[in-house]
Amino acid sequence: MSGLQPPRGTHDLIGDTMRRHHHVVETARSVLETYGFEEWSTPIFEDTRVFSRTLGETSDVVSKEMYTFEDRGGESITLRPENTASICRALVTNGLTQSLPQKAFYHGPMFRYERPQKGRYRQFHQIGAELLGAEGPLRDAEVITMAYDILKALGLSEHVVLEINTLGDIASRQAWREALVAYFRQHADALSEESRVRLEVNPLRILDSKSEQDRALLADAPAFADYLNDESRKFWDGLRSYLTAFGVEFVENPRIVRGLDYYSHTAFEFVTTKLGAQGTVLAGGRYEGLVEQMGGPAVPAIGWAGGIERLALLLEDAPAVPAGIAIVPMGDEALLKGAAIARSLREAGLRAEIETRGNMKKRMERVVKSGASHAIVLGDEEIARDVVQLRDLGTRDQQEVSVADLVQALKGA
Repeated sequence: MSGLQPPRGTHDLIGDTMRRHHHVVETARSVLETYGFEEWSTPIFEDTRVFSRTLGETSDVVSKEMYTFEDRGGESITLRPENTASICRALVTNGLTQSLPQKAFYHGPMFRYERPQKGRYRQFHQIGAELLGAEGPLRDAEVITMAYDILKALGLSEHVVLEINTLGDIASRQAWREALVAYFRQHADALSEESRVRLEVNPLRILDSKSEQDRALLADAPAFADYLNDESRKFWDGLRSYLTAFGVEFVENPRIVRGLDYYSHTAFEFVTTKLGAQGTVLAGGRYEGLVEQMGGPAVPAIGWAGGIERLALLLEDAPAVPAGIAIVPMGDEALLKGAAIARSLREAGLRAEIETRGNMKKRMERVVKSGASHAIVLGDEEIARDVVQLRDLGTRDQQEVSVADLVQALKGA
């Protein structure tokens, strides 16, 4: 059984990697809670229809990337490729559509069968937020600002740029879609094979194409700004005004699109140049038909998701391991006493470890290497007087402290 590796596209979260991961989640959690968001947790796998209905049978995710299988009961099950659909399903399942708005955030593993690359895995982790029942551009700007505040708290605000776009309302988007289809049909021979297929099933996805021949056509494609109706223009103006009021800088990028019909108005991405060509680290937008597809009423919403692995890669340093307290007992009686002392320190919220291997010199070498702040040394003489030798490993000072006063001495250090 030697030599086994994790499956391609997965990785272990250990040591610095886990500390970075945890730091991203906990930093985000602290910011999200200031905005009134509560954590939701949905199953890692769902009925396949949760994703096939919402992402579309012809989308790359559904047709090429989902991990779908039939369970022993004959049901089609899918490991979640994203979590927005699951959150909307949970809203309906738990009867919360009459108690809007709902502010939910989540974090956890997602699964897509795609080509692994830097910061991207087949099992990857996301943190995301959904404001279900979001009325008007103020809420969109607030949710975007919340994402910015998380990136700022992580120390990443100087490394990312916020790009925004409007997708307009359904009427505006339909008019633009018709103009795009007409334009691309005129140039169908110049499109890539993949985009010719998309032209028939989901023409907006052509705007996402990485093919050079497709991108050459985009420069002269109909601009969405020319098809925005008055209501959409008012929403777009409002979004930009509120972002400015919140103090969040942005650039407009008309190439940010969403290929699914339920997206509307706001689309945004936080991008960086520090991770290669695939520079998006957090993205989201407004959507208005997803809850309906889960069997609920019409509920406007806005949300975003960020890749935890990619955010962790941007951190300058892994969070330091908290300094602990090392207990160094010499002898069997001291070991018993040391166990009792460790218990009392942990109950007081202090990190404590008992060092037992080797002679005194080797134990102290390991204690110093561990980064502990203090060492508690005790032997038969200390036990007889109910004291310990407390050594500050930073200053090298040592003092004798009674066991009864040990917690207070450490907390006051």
